[in-house]
Amino acid sequence: MAIDPVCGKEVDEAVVRATTGQTEGGANEVDPAQGTRRFHDGKWYYFDSVDCRFRFMANPAAFIK
Repeated sequence: MAIDPVCGKEVDEAVVRATTGQTEGGANEVDPAQGTRRFHDGKWYYFDSVDCRFRFMANPAAFIK
């Protein structure tokens, strides 16, 4: 389990990465309601919601310890 750096909640990485389908172009789709992730400075960060990810993206240094 990963910890959301914004709100501190536990996030199951496998659930966040689980493919729920594919786009017409063949790209994998995931369900953002199950959590989301963002690659930043060589590391994946996991979030329990899109809102937490947006807050992180606005100022990553505020959340990286």
